[in-house]
Amino acid sequence: MVISFERREHFKEHCRKVEGETVITTTNNNITQEPRLPKKKVALYLGFNGAGYQGMQWNPTVNSIEQTLFEALCKAGAISNLNSSDPKKVQLNRAARTDKGVHAVGNIVSLKMIVQDPTIVEKINSYLPEQIRVWGYSHVMGSFHAKNSCNAREYEYWLPTYALMPPSLPKPMKSRREFPTDIRIAPPDNDRNAVAGYIEPRPYDEFTLKNNNYRIDLKRYEKFKAAMEMYKGTHNFHNYTIARAYKDPSANRHMMNIHVNEPSLSQGIEWMSVKLRGQSFMLHQIRKMISMAMLVARSDSPLSIIDRSFKETKINIPKAPALGLLLDQPLFDHYNQRIENRSDREPIRFDKFKNEMSLFKQKCIYSKIFETDQTDQTFDNFMLMIDSQVGPAFNYINEEGVIPSESMIYLK
Repeated sequence: MVISFERREHFKEHCRKVEGETVITTTNNNITQEPRLPKKKVALYLGFNGAGYQGMQWNPTVNSIEQTLFEALCKAGAISNLNSSDPKKVQLNRAARTDKGVHAVGNIVSLKMIVQDPTIVEKINSYLPEQIRVWGYSHVMGSFHAKNSCNAREYEYWLPTYALMPPSLPKPMKSRREFPTDIRIAPPDNDRNAVAGYIEPRPYDEFTLKNNNYRIDLKRYEKFKAAMEMYKGTHNFHNYTIARAYKDPSANRHMMNIHVNEPSLSQGIEWMSVKLRGQSFMLHQIRKMISMAMLVARSDSPLSIIDRSFKETKINIPKAPALGLLLDQPLFDHYNQRIENRSDREPIRFDKFKNEMSLFKQKCIYSKIFETDQTDQTFDNFMLMIDSQVGPAFNYINEEGVIPSESMIYLK
């Protein structure tokens, strides 16, 4: 058999020989020896502020949480040099994906990791930015898969109560952009007669003072709470994600529990949070659920429009800002039941890290959400975009609770 010159050179350059406990790697005539350390399947506990990242999941072309974590694992010696080129080599999986800019107080990553060093967690954290923290790890069964073994996820969404104020009349739009801060309002795809335009942000002092002083009344709070409770149970959420047809079985999702907390003050501004527990969530689902409830609560639209959104008619539901969304924790109740009688495996619970996680949540997530909204007027600009929308895309928000034909989206 004839072996080409290129193949021989490739073989020489990347030859690896395993001799006992040592891996010998030959590259350009330089021989380096690396101890062959045993790997263990673990569940890695971590939390992060998602600002500046394109999401949790690994993507070689963008800045992701997993990419930053993987690099830190390699530098800390938790992953060998031989496996440092691809996360698949260590079977890395996450319990829950997150969108761009979304945070997590607790998430789980499963992988095969070198854990001989008792200070490995501290070493990993030393290579991570302050906005990403590893809390610890648990030894798990070899068949454990962070995503497939997870039976539920808990999320939290924070919003200022001023986002539920009734719509104010916006200024007329301009035909062109005059200032860098002007917001472009694009026409909906299904409205050929609509025209795109620009609208100036609201005067900062006037509306900031109004927003800061706003306190939600009981009637509006109860309506928002009732709107969120409409999502409980099993429904077809095809309108609450993208590229998912009504007849697609995967559009049916089960919401186990939803709780709207009472408002509280932070730096003089009233905020409230929503806790959601579901088996699984689709892309943008929670942000669209929150947005729909906001649209209903700040208008005269009846709650029945939410029930109609589960039907076959396709409508455009905007995404609420990613700023307020955070993954609280994934749950592994079924897995924990399977291993409860095994002394060599630990249940996956975040309780043992609750003190560190609570401090991180307050310092690196909650405070950043509140500060960012004040600086960037995130929620005010979102509502301004809604109120200034060109065309009939959101005409389903009406007193009758009907979806007019001009608001329907017709798929090709």
